[in-house]
Amino acid sequence: MVRQVAERRDVIPVLAELFRENGYEATSLALIGAATGLGKGSLYHFFPGGKDEMARAVLADIDRWFETLIFQPLEQRPDPQAAISAMFDDVSAYFRSGRRVCLVGVLALGTVRDRFAETVQGYFTRWCAALASALQRAGHECAHAILLAEEIVVGIQGAIVLARALDDPGVFARCIERLRVLVA
Repeated sequence: MVRQVAERRDVIPVLAELFRENGYEATSLALIGAATGLGKGSLYHFFPGGKDEMARAVLADIDRWFETLIFQPLEQRPDPQAAISAMFDDVSAYFRSGRRVCLVGVLALGTVRDRFAETVQGYFTRWCAALASALQRAGHECAHAILLAEEIVVGIQGAIVLARALDDPGVFARCIERLRVLVA
């Protein structure tokens, strides 16, 4: 279904889903044009740097979402347990209980990994650091908080992959519940 596009920001969610579902390499300008209703000229008007700029805009949008709803609350919310619980809720909603792949993960594993390496690394590093901060404030010793944060992020990312591979969102939900228990 073609979306009505009036501004650059209107294209970004469409691009994100195309990159998630098809991967970066397989998302052609023709596919983007069909999904957005925009011709190549309009796409290059919004994104003069082409597909690379499109992917960077999508990654920046993802970063803003995670910074606002996940990272800052984990670091700043007065009740760290509530912040961690909210993280699980928000991540479950964002990844549609494992029905939506992590685009940052897709780029990390794909052939274009090096092209976006700094952004990909920053996303995962930031998530682990913010979560470790909340875990420390919740009473975990520093070294343990760092390892636990890493285990939680690994668990979430792995659950996304396995839920998609098995076409079973229950895998994701069960993993989230186990991770909640782990930090309780």
